[in-house]
Amino acid sequence: MGEDHPVTPDGRQRLARATALRERGELDEARVLLLELRAEYPDDAHVAVETAWVHDSLGLEEEAVAHYEAAIAGDLSDDELRGALLGLGSTYRSLGRDADSERTFRAAIERFPDFPALRVFLALTNYNLGRPREAVADLVRVLVETSSEPSIVRYRRSLAAYAEDLDRSWLDAATGS
Repeated sequence: MGEDHPVTPDGRQRLARATALRERGELDEARVLLLELRAEYPDDAHVAVETAWVHDSLGLEEEAVAHYEAAIAGDLSDDELRGALLGLGSTYRSLGRDADSERTFRAAIERFPDFPALRVFLALTNYNLGRPREAVADLVRVLVETSSEPSIVRYRRSLAAYAEDLDRSWLDAATGS
């Protein structure tokens, strides 16, 4: 875990307890325990990401940012890093920090290109940035690539074509306009 202040076995047990509390929705109790752990193990990325997630879940986005940034700077598993990047990008968006959100999501997509949720969240940021066409096109692409819903599968080719040219009217093509 953290190199400067390794988490003790007791600290790991408390972190596991805090994670379980967060997952059960006992957010205030989890937050208290996680803030204690952050004070004891300020360099531990696992403690930081759990602390960020609990703050986000409580609607304390401003407080979550520093914890996300500390977690991302540390040593996380790919699953934790993916979740932390998604959480940070989403938190920036909810705070109106759209440029930071876009930067975070683009870096995350470059690192984890096979995680479509990042592209969906980037689409939401693009909408906020005044790019509704790009946002809708990206959402349609993700839908086409990931859906097994029969009606989407049936029209996959058409939807993919629309995503590539949202402004094109098929009537325009037929009349040569």
